[in-house]
Amino acid sequence: MSYTIAEIAKSLGAEAAGDTSIVIARAAEPQSAGADDLALAMDPKYADLLGQGAARAAMLWPDADWQAMGLKAALFPARPRFAMSGLTRMLDAGQGFAPGIHPSAIIDPTAQVAADVSIGPLVIISAGAQIGAGSVIGPHCFVGMNARLGEGAYLREQVSIGARVTIGARCILQPGARIGGDGFSFVTAEPSTVESARKTLGDQGQADAQPWIRIHSLGSVTIGDDVEIGMGCTIDCGTIRDTSIGNNTKLDNQVHLGHNVTIGDNCLICGQVGIAGSAQIGNNVVMAGQVGVNDNIFVGDGVIAGGGTKLMSNVPAGRTMLGYPATQMDKQVEQYKALRRLPRLLREVAELRKTVFKSDKDD
Repeated sequence: MSYTIAEIAKSLGAEAAGDTSIVIARAAEPQSAGADDLALAMDPKYADLLGQGAARAAMLWPDADWQAMGLKAALFPARPRFAMSGLTRMLDAGQGFAPGIHPSAIIDPTAQVAADVSIGPLVIISAGAQIGAGSVIGPHCFVGMNARLGEGAYLREQVSIGARVTIGARCILQPGARIGGDGFSFVTAEPSTVESARKTLGDQGQADAQPWIRIHSLGSVTIGDDVEIGMGCTIDCGTIRDTSIGNNTKLDNQVHLGHNVTIGDNCLICGQVGIAGSAQIGNNVVMAGQVGVNDNIFVGDGVIAGGGTKLMSNVPAGRTMLGYPATQMDKQVEQYKALRRLPRLLREVAELRKTVFKSDKDD
């Protein structure tokens, strides 16, 4: 897939200068760009690297002196980082999944497969499943009984969709995503040591050890439109109602959502985040890597949680949180600074004690 500078500029709504007939086949970093590559040098700090490559054209920051850099053409998007979205979409060669239905795929006669669907080798589509128009089901995928995939769904290889799961339009699921496993929900016949410890914040009481008995998952999972699910994500079914994810929410790799979790619209959940059962996450929430969320709490709209943060209790809307246990980020930073100052403070106290005690002896 190749495009001229003029075509790229039109698609991105960017300004172009120089020879806009130059054809671009790939995007590349400035130092490794060849003659047919578009060098991505969208910040002045990358300018010197252009001389190490052989690019004729580059995407640059506004007002950059492209001719002084020895280029024959340049693109000037208003917001270079945002322009990357459109550029990468244009140049993405995809995975090469063939159109049509592979002969090794197993499709139940009661499944409904819409037009223009690609179904790869060794796929299994179960009874009553519905696959929306224009969807791509990659090799070795499993779609469970009565599951529903909206139009334009894109499942990479080895994705597993459980029974009765509903996935909206244009959703992307990366390799190895697992949607619709049973929730991790167990109970004891009598109040357990865990229940006692939770009430008292430590005392396990006199409860005897007991076997854990499964609570079955009668709910499933509902996922909105334009959602992306990363590699190795695991999303549990709800106990009675569905676990749910709102529109345009993005999950990074290895995210786990427990049973009954609800996540709102337009959230960004980064790698290795774990959200425990029945937690409620609002809209426009951002959780950095390895954030942990306690069960049965709510996290309000617009909350940002920094990397490694552990949210143990309810978080009001609009807060920026950090640490374990989580506090507001500015308070957490102040506490960290105070902790770093502690050794110096202890030395100063020790010196002060020496001075005071010496003064007492002199008296």
